[in-house]
Amino acid sequence: MSYTHEPGEDDLDAIAPPQPVFHVEQALLGALLLDPHRLGDVSGIAADSFSTVAHAALYTAITTLPRPDPAEHAKNTKWLDRVLAAGREQACGLTASYLHTLVQVCPSPSHTPSYARMVEAEHARRRLLTAAERLIHTVHDVSLPHPVQTVLAEADALAAVVDDIANRFPPRAGVLPRTTAPPPPAAPDPAEAVEEEQILLATATAYPSDIEAVRWLLPDDLTLPLHAGLWQCLNGLARRQEPVDPVTVLWEAQQRGLLDDGSEPGEVLRMLAEPAGSAEHWGERALQRSLLATAEHTGRRIEAYAVDPGNAPFQLVVGARRALADIAAVRTRWQHATGATPPQQRRPAPTTRASPPTTTAAHAARSTRATR
Repeated sequence: MSYTHEPGEDDLDAIAPPQPVFHVEQALLGALLLDPHRLGDVSGIAADSFSTVAHAALYTAITTLPRPDPAEHAKNTKWLDRVLAAGREQACGLTASYLHTLVQVCPSPSHTPSYARMVEAEHARRRLLTAAERLIHTVHDVSLPHPVQTVLAEADALAAVVDDIANRFPPRAGVLPRTTAPPPPAAPDPAEAVEEEQILLATATAYPSDIEAVRWLLPDDLTLPLHAGLWQCLNGLARRQEPVDPVTVLWEAQQRGLLDDGSEPGEVLRMLAEPAGSAEHWGERALQRSLLATAEHTGRRIEAYAVDPGNAPFQLVVGARRALADIAAVRTRWQHATGATPPQQRRPAPTTRASPPTTTAAHAARSTRATR
């Protein structure tokens, strides 16, 4: 016998079953409908703590309507009728049968405080997830006129959410989230980052006296291991007050094993021989990329923790604070780079190429010189 497909059957199969918190909310609302005076045992939640519009509407009605006389409430449904009417103003799909279902599924009204605490915990997880997603979205918003300041403001907002959750669910020392943190994100435009870092290294090689002014830039801020290693070479030579030029940097790189990955000495020399602008400018550009990448990684780490319902609120607090510490560290260096250290005036590069304000201009200048 052939099987006849019924309209909408696949749609019903696609509906995900309710999450555990949905049943917890039902138990809490059922307890309050059975015994409205147990509302005095509830704290730490509001209407927006619930996961559905219907549950939020019912909780609003329960908390705003005057509580009925216990004896009268036991004999009739007048108060329940008022709750249903008030709830329908926000969720028109509510029915009397659903209120009956809530009363029936409540295992024990005396457990009302525990149910409320569970709802509060799940709401904390959703709040943290929303704040983390907002931080990630801000990092990728190319329309922002001041991306660093805006991203740091979102990081502060996320930290405020974490602090509020910590006040409600004090963290336990050493109890980390069980979730594996995601790997760091790749650079959004690796080609641009690579070119700017090459110019940074060449400019620092040409003007080693400027390296001291860029101490806030760390090797980990650069996107390629070779670039990070060469930045270490430059800082090492400058710290030891040894001569700095493309050849001495290349030799230092060999001593540190940077060429073991197959990097061609000639390519390194050519890269270090094309300075432009100032090391401070390119260093600040690299640090900005590092800060935004750190913010995104922090957001994704916290997002991964919050998505996992197995993490208790105190675990989320510990994991989120550790992740936010990474932003705090790079923020301090950013403030030092852009505030405490005054920007120096750019000087012409010691080549025939003009000092470009952008990497596009630098690329065009190199092409022009190559055709001569």
